[in-house]
Amino acid sequence: MKKKYLQWLFYLASLLILLAIAVLISLSAGEMDLSFSDIFRILSQKDESMEYTILSQIRIPRVLLGIAVGGALSLSGILLQGVYRNPLVEPYTLGISGGASLGVAFAIVFSLHQLIGSFVLPAAGFAGSFLIIFLVYTISTRNGRINIQSMLLTGVMVSFIASSSMMLLMATTSSENLHGIVFWIMGSLDEPDMSLIYITMAMALASLAASYFFVQPLNALRLGEEKARDLGINTDTVIKLLFLMASLLAGVCVAVAGVIGFVGLIIPHLMRLLVGSDYRILLVSSFLSGSIFLVLSDVIARTIISPNELPIGVITGIVGGIVFLLMMSRSS
Repeated sequence: MKKKYLQWLFYLASLLILLAIAVLISLSAGEMDLSFSDIFRILSQKDESMEYTILSQIRIPRVLLGIAVGGALSLSGILLQGVYRNPLVEPYTLGISGGASLGVAFAIVFSLHQLIGSFVLPAAGFAGSFLIIFLVYTISTRNGRINIQSMLLTGVMVSFIASSSMMLLMATTSSENLHGIVFWIMGSLDEPDMSLIYITMAMALASLAASYFFVQPLNALRLGEEKARDLGINTDTVIKLLFLMASLLAGVCVAVAGVIGFVGLIIPHLMRLLVGSDYRILLVSSFLSGSIFLVLSDVIARTIISPNELPIGVITGIVGGIVFLLMMSRSS
C-alpha cells in the first residue's frame, strides 16, 4: 500500500514538473523568442516594454486558458467514461460541441456579436450546449431514472441534428460569416477577455475538487451499476450529478475556446495505461496531463507556420489521432 502511494506521488510530481516546463516553453516560444531567464526578468520588472506586453496580454492568458480548458476537457472525459463504462465516450459524443457550434453559428449569422458585443459568442455557445444537455437529460430520464444506453444514443442523434442545423445556417449565410463560423469551430486559445479565462479556470479547479467527492462511486461503477448498488451507492443520483457536471464543464470549454477534439478521449486512455484505473489518482493525473497536452499543442499551432497561426483543433486532432492509433496497434 505504501509503495502504491509513493508511486502516485511520483506521478503527480512528474506531471507538475512537465506542466511547469510546458508553461515556460509556451511563454518563450513565438514570433519573438524569449529565453527562460528573460521571462523572469521581464515579469519582475513590469515595465512598458514590448516583451512585457506580449507576455502579460498574449502569452500568459493563452497559457492560463490552455491549462483550464485542457484540464477541464480531460476531466470531463474521464468522468463520462466512468459513468458510461465506455472508453470511447468523450465530452463531444453527447452533442455538446454540436449544440455550442449551433449557438455560435446562430449568433454570427444574425450578427448578434456586432449588435450586443463580443461576449455574445461564448454566451451563445454555452446556451447551445446547455440546451443539448437539457434535451439529452430529459429524453433519457424515465420515472426519475436515467437509462445510460438511451442517453448515449440520444446524445449521438441530437448531435447529428445540431450539426445538420449548423450546416444549414452555414449554407445560407455570407462568406464573411462562414469564415468566422469555420474558424471558431476549429478552436483557438486566443481569448482577450480575462474575466472569461478566470471563470473557466475557476470552474475547472472547482470541478476537479468536487469530483473527489465521487471517487468511491466511480470506483464502484467500474464493477457495474448493479454491483455498485449492492455496495450502497445511490447510482441514479451519482450518474445524474456526474453527467451534469461533466457536460456543463465541457460546455463552458467549448463556449470559450471552440471545439477542441481528442483531449477528452486520448488523455484518459493514456493515464489509465500509466497510472492505473483507480480514480483517486486518475482524476488529477488526467487534469494535469490534459493541461500539458493543450499548452504544448498551442505552442505548435502558434509556431509551426509562424507568423500565421493554425487552429489548435487541427493540432489536437492530428496528434491525438496518431497517438490513439499507436495505442490501439500496441494493445492489439
